[in-house]
Amino acid sequence: MATAPSPLRTTAGNLCLGSAPDSWGVWFPEDEHQVAYTRFLDELAAAGYQWLELGPYGYLPTDPPRLKAELDARGLRVSGGTAFGALHRPGAWDETLAHVRDVAELTAAAGAHHLVLIPPMFRDEKTGDYTEPPELTAEQWAGFGRSADRLGKLLLDEYGIRLVIHPHADSHIQTQPEIERLLNESDSRYTNLCLDTGHVAYGGGDNLDLIRRFGERVGYVHIKQMDPTVLAQVAAENLSFGEAVKRGVCVSPPAGVPNPADVVAELTALDAELFVIVEQDLYPCAPDVPLPIAVSTREHLAGCGLTGTRRPTLDR
Repeated sequence: MATAPSPLRTTAGNLCLGSAPDSWGVWFPEDEHQVAYTRFLDELAAAGYQWLELGPYGYLPTDPPRLKAELDARGLRVSGGTAFGALHRPGAWDETLAHVRDVAELTAAAGAHHLVLIPPMFRDEKTGDYTEPPELTAEQWAGFGRSADRLGKLLLDEYGIRLVIHPHADSHIQTQPEIERLLNESDSRYTNLCLDTGHVAYGGGDNLDLIRRFGERVGYVHIKQMDPTVLAQVAAENLSFGEAVKRGVCVSPPAGVPNPADVVAELTALDAELFVIVEQDLYPCAPDVPLPIAVSTREHLAGCGLTGTRRPTLDR
């Protein structure tokens, strides 16, 4: 029997807004160009955010009681953890698993239920030199999917954490065909997608199409925009992502692609509650740059209907 359509939402009530150290120019656990974690937390709260992703393991305190004290003092909560791992390299499994376990333990202790796994870049973050071939073999693709599911099952069974894979520029999960292949090579029970709107655009993908066709696999979202002019330079000059960031490829809304209002509208139509984490790759940047951007971005997203701070349920 047919059912009546659900009423249209006037606000993105299924989406919970947060931000991340990346929006403060933080790419590494320690780096001379990055602000101290205490300043990041102070400014995050001052900018009006209540939720944060942990960022590079070791940037924020890794002792759970100390981290809790720092967050509680500022009224902040954790949406998920961030890890890096080379699932296409069988020989890297032990190292990846050890790192992911560290992140998962801290994430679970903080009361969060998502782990964002970022594949390694095939170009050096600082020099732009190629460190491995930019395309995977069929055997590597199959192994990637199996390893992702193995890791996702372990995280779910042992930590109550959902694995979401994050497409990234200069990585083997960058273009839309690569994203779709990952989803086809993996099991939705254990492996799903962290939709990073900026990295999808960087790789020439269509965020709205991915949401419409693979909405049930979107388990977490990073929202950012890319400057089409710099994207054209990337293609014309074969720029590395690090160089593109230095040229300002990541921009604040309403500039850049995709249009965040369109993304929010599509995500709002999904039958799922999702964290939407603001990211704007700023490394390196002057210490006084991030805060005004964080405020203006939050205000712009509020104008798109994305104002929620209610925690999503663990449904995917």
